Amino acid sequence: MDHSSHEPLQAGEIIAANVKGTDIYGPDDKVMGNVSEMLGTGQYARAVIEVGGFFGIGVKQVALDMSRIDFMRDENGKVLAHTKMSKVELKNLPKHRG
Repeated sequence: MDHSSHEPLQAGEIIAANVKGTDIYGPDDKVMGNVSEMLGTGQYARAVIEVGGFFGIGVKQVALDMSRIDFMRDENGKVLAHTKMSKVELKNLPKHRG
């Protein structure tokens, strides 16, 4: 997927109401998980990502700093996100305990 034509979200747009459920794409442009919630606001916020599993079984929640995620809108207005981290790297992060 070519993200170059996607419009980056502005900092004020990155709130739970806009990004909850957003698919997270990795370096291979495959969906690795999705945003289940946001922790905090602004540049120090963290997104809780549900990664792995199949039909909800074996899903692991990890918290990822906003500096590691690029949120954007595609040409249809759908919000999506991209990270340079691999699925293995995400799965190796500590489990988020909310």
